[in-house]
Amino acid sequence: MTEIDAKIDALVPAWLYLPDIAEMLDIEVTKVRQLVKEGQLLAVRRGENRSLQVPAAFIDGDKIVKGLVGLLTVLRDDRFTDEEILEWLFTADDTLPGTPVQALSENRGTEVKRRAQALAL
Repeated sequence: MTEIDAKIDALVPAWLYLPDIAEMLDIEVTKVRQLVKEGQLLAVRRGENRSLQVPAAFIDGDKIVKGLVGLLTVLRDDRFTDEEILEWLFTADDTLPGTPVQALSENRGTEVKRRAQALAL
């Protein structure tokens, strides 16, 4: 859990508060905090009150976007910071096309994960 700079904040179009995620996933807020602590979700402090927030693109209806948890693990294993992960996920890549997070939500996670693994080489 980290604070982010304006550049990263501008890349992410929408954010969700932890209680909103809890409601969407039909779980307790404490469980959402646990998901963040375990690295299954990435949350950052932002806004005037520095509250924890998660990019809205990480949630698909009533579940976490397929492939996100594994992708976060790969990037963290490659020693990416939370800020670097957000920048990579939300920066457009013409060869995908779109952003890696868009590709995940479109069920193109295998290609995104392959690219993430190639970053370590």
